[in-house]
Amino acid sequence: MSDLPEMRRLKLEDKGDGVLLVRFDRPEVMNALDTATSEDLRDLFGPLSRAPGPWRCIVLTGTGDKAFSAGGDLKERQGMTDDQWRAQHAIIEQGAYGVMDCVVPIIAAVNGVAFGGGCELALACDFIYAADTARFALPEVTRGIMPGAGSTQTLPRAVGERRARELIMTGAPFSAAEAAEWGMVNRLLPADELLPATMETANRIARNAPVSVRQIKRSIRYGWSTDIVQGREIEIMAYNQTIVTEDRLEGVNAFNEKRAPEFKGR
Repeated sequence: MSDLPEMRRLKLEDKGDGVLLVRFDRPEVMNALDTATSEDLRDLFGPLSRAPGPWRCIVLTGTGDKAFSAGGDLKERQGMTDDQWRAQHAIIEQGAYGVMDCVVPIIAAVNGVAFGGGCELALACDFIYAADTARFALPEVTRGIMPGAGSTQTLPRAVGERRARELIMTGAPFSAAEAAEWGMVNRLLPADELLPATMETANRIARNAPVSVRQIKRSIRYGWSTDIVQGREIEIMAYNQTIVTEDRLEGVNAFNEKRAPEFKGR
């Protein structure tokens, strides 16, 4: 088990075997994202953009049964000057980009409302499982602003450019079923089955060779943003990183010895 850092707005739980459960922990305000939440995200995920630490998979969800996160805390923002708003948003960016840049795979378990920044943080994860009662929205345009934590880039990649334009320009909410139909959500589950199913997938990922998993994430991420010829080169560079590992030898030996591999992440 790992020593966990102290967080003000995130609840962390080491589930063992390299799996970390992270919860937004402000259920009294539907897990709204204040400055302290973004500072926690920055401080937790920032270092994980460079090294995985002890983690092999991370699950991100919300405390309670109503909300993953209802988005930015507008009460905290009331009365901010332009400069104060920009300074706070810089912290929001650091937190969101920390999630995006994390070398460890992250699964979002969306257990309720995921609006605004909450929706953006779910999209920042590698993929999403959602309760069938969950709802999503990017309503920033109805507040005189626009999404600013990556979703003008992540949503088109998830649902297509034209649908993303409609959703972001109208700010209209959409259901988990619609999100699944459009390809944004990988699995729909009854609310009481969401976290167990997500943890099962997280544990399955964590049992695989950690270097291989991280190189797969790297290859897909960087290959997706270029053409297929360059993407193939990125893939082979990532592949070659796995050849020199002890885990590659262990995987082949375990197969030939008809036993489960015991990967060490080296």
